[in-house]
Amino acid sequence: MISWSNREEASLTEKNKIQSFGNEGPFYENFEVGQKISHEFGRTITDNDNIWFSLLTCNSNQIHFNKDYTEKFFSKSPFNGRLVVNSALIFSVVLGLSVKDTSKNGIMLGMTDWEVIHPSFAGDTIYAESEVVAKRESESHPTMGLVTVNTRGFNQTNTTIMRFKRTFMIRKSGKEWS
Repeated sequence: MISWSNREEASLTEKNKIQSFGNEGPFYENFEVGQKISHEFGRTITDNDNIWFSLLTCNSNQIHFNKDYTEKFFSKSPFNGRLVVNSALIFSVVLGLSVKDTSKNGIMLGMTDWEVIHPSFAGDTIYAESEVVAKRESESHPTMGLVTVNTRGFNQTNTTIMRFKRTFMIRKSGKEWS
């Protein structure tokens, strides 16, 4: 009998097997410059996600929560009168999708080059992929390393919706913060 984990393993491509870090990783040693990481999950965005996030964060731009407003003032393509998903929510989702495979054992140090390329709407499913662009050992914390990744968020039609560069400090395998 094939166990659930064996079925999962059998369905993975060779590329994804290499990227699997198990429950403990990834650690600094798992990253190489040029490595591409396809993050496993997607997340479908709803109107409720968008409205609640916008109101929770005190974003008063009506394009995120007032359908009458968007129908009157944003009726043409690509909006077509639809509520636009708050880009900070999309950023949070793209970042969150990448954590399991990148910074789960780390601390975010900074982010640059954030670009919103295309609007997102309720019903869009968001996916992410990252590429390691830099790696070095920490000078101040010998049990840690620094990794920089470029991350791309895209929707169900593979349209790039956002991208950003992120640097995080991450533990070395078997080590603790020092």
